Amino acid sequence: MKLVLFETRGAGNASPGVLTERGVVGIGDAVPAGHTPQATMQRIIDDFVTLRPALERRARDGRAVSLEHVRLRAPLPRPGKILACIANYWEHGALEARPLNMFLKNPDAVIGPGDTIVLPELTEPWIFMHEAELALVMKGPAKAVTQAGWRDAVFGYTGMIDVSARGEGRRTWKAGSWLGKSFDTFAPIGPCIATLDEIADPNDVHVQFWVDGQLRHNYNTDDMEHLVPELVEFATSIMTLNSGDLIACGTNHEGLGPLQDGEIVDFEIHGIGRMRLSVRDPLKRSWEKGIYMGPDSTNPEAVRRNRPPKT
Repeated sequence: MKLVLFETRGAGNASPGVLTERGVVGIGDAVPAGHTPQATMQRIIDDFVTLRPALERRARDGRAVSLEHVRLRAPLPRPGKILACIANYWEHGALEARPLNMFLKNPDAVIGPGDTIVLPELTEPWIFMHEAELALVMKGPAKAVTQAGWRDAVFGYTGMIDVSARGEGRRTWKAGSWLGKSFDTFAPIGPCIATLDEIADPNDVHVQFWVDGQLRHNYNTDDMEHLVPELVEFATSIMTLNSGDLIACGTNHEGLGPLQDGEIVDFEIHGIGRMRLSVRDPLKRSWEKGIYMGPDSTNPEAVRRNRPPKT
């Protein structure tokens, strides 16, 4: 099942729905309402086992509205926590995995399908880049989860673009902190939450990302250094994760490139869906268009597989 938040054109209120082949079927009258759209989605996650039979009937028989007549919103507009992996893909011919590590990304940076990534009006020597990632939608409370039990703590999946300030500004601004990943609008999420059963193996999912039609990211999640069960175990060994929290699984830096004013980006994770956003830069900065060939990217075709052979 693919769960969404959507607005009917002109209505302006985000309502929960199920995304089907026929369009979006509203489920607002069939689920417990929270005081915010985020709270409603969290209650659906918490009560999903009980709600599922009715939602499946509604998805099959209910009135569907064409995607042309609705606007999808971020399916989790204000997660309690966003944990994001640092790197986590085999790159640069490495033969040993790097230590697993994560950082916290600002939940208020979330935007959704059709929204605009706005680059900050700061004059640091930065370049702003896309990192397209699979994200785990958690079902909590989850604490000290073992790798064997990871499925009990994951409700489903969505996509996240970890927009990132890179370059000299990242090394010098505020003593080299990770704050350059937390500017407003720097966490696009969507287009839906695909429930756990929608994807047979989260480490066999194809991720693609285009800028003005140019393919940048084009990788499979089986190239993770640390696979999904380990990510869940690691994160929940540190903190309790609650329903609607996210773990972004990191990106393959092959195909990394800049985002700049006026561009249109498309992001697709097979089995989850596709969404489009625009980019705006009030300062109208420009960088060389295309794939970045700096230290974080090694393959201009964005398709090389890097996992070392098994020995």
